[in-house]
Amino acid sequence: MPGLFFSHSNMTELNEKDDCKLAEGKIHKKKQKAFGADLKNYLKCMVPHLESGIKSSNSRNVMLSAEEVMQWSQSLEKLLASQSGQGIFREFLKSEFSEENIEFWLACEDYKKTKSDRLHVKAERIYEEFVQSDAIKQINIDYHTREATAKRAQDPTHTSFDEAQKTVYILMERDSYPRFLKSKAYLNLLNQLQTNSSK
Repeated sequence: MPGLFFSHSNMTELNEKDDCKLAEGKIHKKKQKAFGADLKNYLKCMVPHLESGIKSSNSRNVMLSAEEVMQWSQSLEKLLASQSGQGIFREFLKSEFSEENIEFWLACEDYKKTKSDRLHVKAERIYEEFVQSDAIKQINIDYHTREATAKRAQDPTHTSFDEAQKTVYILMERDSYPRFLKSKAYLNLLNQLQTNSSK
């Protein structure tokens, strides 16, 4: 059964598990490769056999349909509700050098589910990684929001990062998300899935 191919002539079926792990971010990369190659590997891991699905590393069946991918265009919320959508959107944001936005948003979603006795540790990590003014993955928020978030992170609650998370979400929704929907990566994936589903 042929794999899912994109319009590039040098695409081949993915046979090695390490390529899937690399594309899923489970193997640390020395240096970021070209976005196109990374996204192709990721997509090949997600949808190599449309008719049969694939087994992911945690043994769940993962299968993308044209309907699911089309739903991503309805709202950023629907895109982020999908694990596959999150992964593909993250790869797109890497190409724009703004992956810190989705990483922060996902860290906040995880933080909201944290047990109260672990809030302080996670709040400190999120603040240091994304919010403080010299953070390695500093998010783009205004001074007021940054200062308010810093104060809330000192005495953390489950809502400490809500304002900053909302700001980042709106930034992605207004800026990156529309470009993602017009990107070759998204349009090629959707086109390929629609073509295969009509066979």
